[in-house]
Amino acid sequence: MDRPWYKYYVPGTPKEITLEEGPLWDQLDRSVKEYPDNVALYFSGLEITYRELGELVNRAANAFTKLGVKKGDTVALMLPNVPQFVIAYYGALKCGATIAPINPLSMPKELRIYLQDTGAKTIVVLNLFYKIVEAVRDESSLENVIVTAAWDMFGKVKQILAEKLVYRKAMKSVPPMREGDIAWNDFMADTVPEPPDVKIDPDEDLAVYQFTGGTTGIPKAAMLTHNNLKANCAQCAAWMEWMAERGKEVFVGALPLQHIFGQTVTMNLAILWGAKILLVVDPRDIKGLLKLIDKQKPSFFPIVATLAISIYSHPDTPKYDLTSLKMAIAGAMALPVEVTRKWEEVTKSIIIEGYGLSEASPVTHANPLDKDLRRVGAIGLPMPSTDCRIVDLEDRSKVLPPGEVGELSVKGPQVMKGYHNRPDETADVLTPDGWLFTGDIAKMDEEGWSYIVDRKKDLINASGYKVWPRDVEEVLFEHPKIREAAVVGVPHETRGETVKAYVVLEPGETATLEEIRAFCKEKMAAYKVPTDVEFVEDLPKSAVGKVLRRELRDREKE
Repeated sequence: MDRPWYKYYVPGTPKEITLEEGPLWDQLDRSVKEYPDNVALYFSGLEITYRELGELVNRAANAFTKLGVKKGDTVALMLPNVPQFVIAYYGALKCGATIAPINPLSMPKELRIYLQDTGAKTIVVLNLFYKIVEAVRDESSLENVIVTAAWDMFGKVKQILAEKLVYRKAMKSVPPMREGDIAWNDFMADTVPEPPDVKIDPDEDLAVYQFTGGTTGIPKAAMLTHNNLKANCAQCAAWMEWMAERGKEVFVGALPLQHIFGQTVTMNLAILWGAKILLVVDPRDIKGLLKLIDKQKPSFFPIVATLAISIYSHPDTPKYDLTSLKMAIAGAMALPVEVTRKWEEVTKSIIIEGYGLSEASPVTHANPLDKDLRRVGAIGLPMPSTDCRIVDLEDRSKVLPPGEVGELSVKGPQVMKGYHNRPDETADVLTPDGWLFTGDIAKMDEEGWSYIVDRKKDLINASGYKVWPRDVEEVLFEHPKIREAAVVGVPHETRGETVKAYVVLEPGETATLEEIRAFCKEKMAAYKVPTDVEFVEDLPKSAVGKVLRRELRDREKE
């Protein structure tokens, strides 16, 4: 196929990817052979080489098999960014299991849904979240509960010091382990580094149940095959490899690995390249993150806009050298123009906006990693082997011409098989010939550049006028006193809905409703100007840092 966007690819970027045979873990096995002495994982001073990681993964696969885990079973991972996530993820895959990554901050109600939907019989959980598993265990199919601590991979002395000193307070709320549950180090003991012999059909066999739909309040598990994940990894590699060197890169692993963006663009891509991953448990510790970047000299930073803002706004940032960074790719939410400018000013690198969704493993679009080619404000161009079109909001069979606003739909080898146990919801978003309706409102110009207008469900209807929150947020971000902003529609007696802005000011700044409205009036149509502004300390965010407009709307109903 020939598409207008190909001419804006960085020279040398292929139009199509070629997918190698084999399961997802083949990428790890290749890097173990090619870069055995490279550091694969860095965690609080601990370094694990690719040779060691390969052995640990095979031991974990052996250990899962001893517990009875077999092809088709589900293994849930309720872990932050610790080495055990990577080890258990690939180890369970090597048994033929499907991974269900779970936000470690999930409450019992959420965890119950995840476990019941996937029928998970095995879970690996951080000890600090063990009580959440205990709360729902009797309503699940769990047979094996493997409990690990953040310090389990360290030597004996460090393990004792961590438990008695660093985590002493947190450990007070951890209940004693139930009889029959297994500590991580016991789970890994007496195993041999030999994985089971499992046959995988990469096109059909599921690698991951990725839960999505948090913005609608109805979690759904996107079924992602081995080839879905491999394809998206290959697409990202094709997009970025011209400025990367295999075996030499260092990734900042600050995005949660349980999120599909973290899995693909941090973990799986880094492993494909034989790169080092700097595992970050708490990206909210900005000073710790700055120190890590200064010391470890990472080159690639998969990021979200809110984290970029926190980094360049921190008062200690000028003390640290961030110039080792070559590139940041921002996803999960819009990247405001002002954030792009400030990030590049501070880091002397490039940050690009990409776009994706869990149902597409996740990346479908990205800007070129070239300041002369990229277009700030656009989500960029479809990735290699990805097709894209804008369809009518009322009649999805009608493809719209360039420049018209409709629903973004995509097609490619990274698109899921469907939602687990939800045929009706699957049929609503996925056509028989593979087109995925994203639920995002967008427009595409004649040259193939796509621009997100907003989420379909976030549209504000004010006196019959359509207001897209992102338009208003872009203007608010330009205000020198504003650090973060989010816009929602709230009920109004005469207008039906009206525009409300939630604003986080820069430290030490003050502002008034009138001041913010006056600023907006100079830059947008009157019907878009917020009629109400609420100044808040922070905005509600998902695990990956995406602002949750739904929660802001819910506040208005209370």
